[in-house]
Amino acid sequence: MAEENKNAGPSFVRHGASAEKERKRDRGEYNAARQSLPKPSAMLSTLLPRGLLVLATLSLHASATLLYASSYSGDVTTLNLTLAAPAASRARCTGATSPPASGTLVTVSSTDGCAGSPAWLELDYDNALLYCSDEGLTKATGSMSSFRTTDDGELQLLNKIDTKQGPVSSVLYGKGGLAVAHYAGSMLNLIDVTDPEHLSPFGNHTFSMEAPGPNRGRQDAPHPHQAVLDPTGAYILVPDLGADLVRVFAISEEDGLSVTAVEPLVAAPGSGPRHVSFVEKEDGGWFMYLISELTNTITGYDITYGEEGPTFDESFVIPTHGEGEEVPEGAAAAEILVSPDGRFLTISSRMEETFTIPNPNPSAPEEGSEEEESPAEIAADTLVTFSIDRATGALALVQKAPSGGRGPRQFIINKEGSLVAVALQTDNRVAILGRDVKTGQIGGIIAAAVVPGGVTAVIFNE
Repeated sequence: MAEENKNAGPSFVRHGASAEKERKRDRGEYNAARQSLPKPSAMLSTLLPRGLLVLATLSLHASATLLYASSYSGDVTTLNLTLAAPAASRARCTGATSPPASGTLVTVSSTDGCAGSPAWLELDYDNALLYCSDEGLTKATGSMSSFRTTDDGELQLLNKIDTKQGPVSSVLYGKGGLAVAHYAGSMLNLIDVTDPEHLSPFGNHTFSMEAPGPNRGRQDAPHPHQAVLDPTGAYILVPDLGADLVRVFAISEEDGLSVTAVEPLVAAPGSGPRHVSFVEKEDGGWFMYLISELTNTITGYDITYGEEGPTFDESFVIPTHGEGEEVPEGAAAAEILVSPDGRFLTISSRMEETFTIPNPNPSAPEEGSEEEESPAEIAADTLVTFSIDRATGALALVQKAPSGGRGPRQFIINKEGSLVAVALQTDNRVAILGRDVKTGQIGGIIAAAVVPGGVTAVIFNE
C-alpha cells in the first residue's frame, strides 16, 4: 500500500506531463536569467583588489558535483565533492586527462525516506528523479521510494510503496517502467513510474528451481542480483546468482511496459552470475561481460540479435584478476563496469585486503572516551582494470589497484571518466579515486567520507 509523503508541502506537488512542461519552462527562464547576469569574474573585478581577485577567481574554478549514497543505516545521503581548484582549472584549460590531486567530500543532507535497508539507487537525471530500493533486511517486505532531486542536494520524498522482500537492483526502461530484481523474493517486479508521486506495481515474474544449485549455501533458490537494459534498450537482462542464469525479457513494443521472458543465457553451474556490462565492437556489434561471484570469473559473450531475442556466444572465461592470475582465497567478485569511452573494463573484488593504504578518514577519540585512536593505515580490497580489444572483445590486464578500503560492493565512473566513486560497505565509506582517462589506470584517494551503516551504492548526479 502506498505511503504518502507527509513532509512534502503543496508547493512541491506537481503532476503528469503538464508539470514536466512547467518545470522545463522554469528551468529555461532560470537559465535565461543566468545568462543575462554579468560574469562572476567581471563583478569581482569591480569589488576586489587585484590580489584578492586572483584568489577569488581560482575558487570559482573549483569543480563541484553532487553524489548520492545509500546505506543499510536506512539513509540516502547526499555528498558534495569539490575538487582542488588548480587541478580543475588545469584540466579545463589544457584538456588534461590525468585526475585531480585532491578534493573534499562532505555530507550535504540525508533522508530516511528509503528506510529500512536502502540497497540500490536509480537516477533519472533529465527529470530530476531518484528511485531507491529498500531491501527489507529487518522486516518481511521491501519497499521502493521516489524522490525529487534539487540543486542544493536535498531529496524530497514523493512516494513510497511496499514490495516483496529483497529488491537489490533496478533499471528504468521503455515508456515509464522500472524493473526491479528481488534477490530474496526470487522475482522481477515491474513498476509504472509514469507519475513518480504514485508508483504503481503492475506485474511480476516469479522464479523457481527444481533443486538447489551446486553451491547449496548460496544457491538454495533463484537470487536475481541485477536488472539492466541491453544495449538496444529492447530487453531487460537479469543475472540470477542462485539459478546460474542470465534471464532475458523482451519489452513490449506496443505499451513499452509489459515484458515477456525469452530464452535465457545458461551460465556455468555453481558460478553465481552477479552483474553484466556491455561494449560496442568495431563492427557495430555488441559484446557482453558477465562477472560471477561464486567462481570469481569474467565471461565474455558475443551477442547476436534474432527474431526470438538475443543469443550469447561464449568467447572466453578468465579469473577476475586476469588470465593466469591467482585470485586470493575467500575473495568475492562484485561490480563490473565498462568505461564511458568503451576502452576499459573494471571489476571490484571484496574480502581480499590485498593492499595497505593511508587512512583517508583518521579520527582521534574524544577526551575521556575509551575508544582507541583510528589507525594511520587501513586494509583495502581490489579494483582490477583491463583494456578491451574492440575487435574481438578480448581483455588484457592493465592494473590492480586499491579500492579505497574494504568491501567495494559497487562503484561508478563519472561520465568524463576521470573519477571513480566506490561504495565501501565494510568500511562505511564512500571513496573518490582519480582515474587517468587515457591509460585507464586508477590512482589514489582524492576524497572520502564516512557514511554509516554499510554503504550499498553510490552514484554521480549526472
